Amino acid sequence: MLLTVSTTHQPATDLGYLLHKHPDRVQEFKQSFGTVTVFYPEATQERCTVALMLHVDPVRLARSRAKNTPDFSLAQYVNDRSYAASSLLGVAMADVFSTARSGRCKANQQLADSAIPLEILLPVLPCRGGADISRRLFEPLGWTVEAEPIPLDAAMPSWGDSRYLRLELTGTVRLADALNQLHVLFPVLDESKHHWQGPDEVDKLLRSGEGWLAGHPEADLITRRYLGRRSGLTRMALARLAELGDELEEAIEPAEDEEVLQPQEKRVPLNAQRHDAVHQALLDLGARSVIDLGCGPGQFLDRLVKTPAFSRIAGTDVSTRSLQYAARRLRTDRMSERQAERVELFQSALTYEDERFAGFDAAVLMEVVEHLDPSRLEALERVVFGKAVPGAVIVTTPNCEYNALYEGLVGMRHPDHRFEWTRQEFAEWSDRVAATYGYRVERRGIGDHDEELGNPTQLAIFTRKEGNDD
Repeated sequence: MLLTVSTTHQPATDLGYLLHKHPDRVQEFKQSFGTVTVFYPEATQERCTVALMLHVDPVRLARSRAKNTPDFSLAQYVNDRSYAASSLLGVAMADVFSTARSGRCKANQQLADSAIPLEILLPVLPCRGGADISRRLFEPLGWTVEAEPIPLDAAMPSWGDSRYLRLELTGTVRLADALNQLHVLFPVLDESKHHWQGPDEVDKLLRSGEGWLAGHPEADLITRRYLGRRSGLTRMALARLAELGDELEEAIEPAEDEEVLQPQEKRVPLNAQRHDAVHQALLDLGARSVIDLGCGPGQFLDRLVKTPAFSRIAGTDVSTRSLQYAARRLRTDRMSERQAERVELFQSALTYEDERFAGFDAAVLMEVVEHLDPSRLEALERVVFGKAVPGAVIVTTPNCEYNALYEGLVGMRHPDHRFEWTRQEFAEWSDRVAATYGYRVERRGIGDHDEELGNPTQLAIFTRKEGNDD
């Protein structure tokens, strides 16, 4: 099976730096199921192409299968795995291009952080659902998709098309994002994985889908297919995606065929309830200017921009990639001059003083504090409450006591969380901060309430005491 990635970014041979594979070398990498060969069919200053070719050994693949995998006798040795892109290719690509997937490049980190023109070709790709599914999966990610069905037999057109496509993707995308998207979507398109799936598959999905999966319109379909329609894993993944900003149900049973899935009554996802609560709190406070600290890809900013009551809106994040997503979501390049003056996006870290944080009626820290090391919390408190001094600060964070109600969840709700507070710990923290910096604090819960464990999300509204204005 074959995958090629090309770029016309100049000098195009910088692709070798990003992939950590020299264009002048042919390299081989052993896998448990075969051998990967990486080579460059073309490498000029104007255009560079890398090819990843996977030769599958059916005997080694059969021997490496899990003990509980059904035995289909001859099918273990005679199948399409040697020719059609599948989860095998995704695993091989993830291993061979692991550093590129992480977005690291010591030789040229600026380029690794940048979107560049890319062309990706998969000559033979199994796709359950046909060309339409491939477009539904890739076009929302910014790709132009050319999906050509491959006939069962070119000499017998009456037989119709096979389940395979020739897929070509073109777009201006960060290389690490492109590789992670392929890693997730290969098994989704094929709807087949060659290895056993355990709870760690949810973590793998969230890591590879960081920055794009939560906001994907087909995130539901992707999650169910990637996890092999295993309802327990799917519920776990969707619940955790809700913490990252998606618009999905928090629990869903596997469907027989999602392409013909009938409309169902949907629960309001926790993320939407959180946005509703914070949005209403801002309106109740009468805030006219709002800064979203740690805005991520801009989902809540989009809601603020659509609310006329807010005349000045700012979003900041430490991640330039998240800010790029936010700008795309808000369509800042298409804003009128008047609208553009109302909205500002900028990169900054919340543990360092920045004069741009000051001068707002309200600041929002929605699902942010738990991503900081506990030792850095005092720095954030000083920067936000002590130096920026907004009229009000709204903070939301998970209630770790409620985690017991998430089926299959072990540990914290997201791999990047440094801590998660109990209700008592959150109360002690918010009371201390309010007393230290001259604020009053009111606490509430967001989401379904459990008599013993409380709500899944905790909310605190800090308001500046009269007489403490500078």
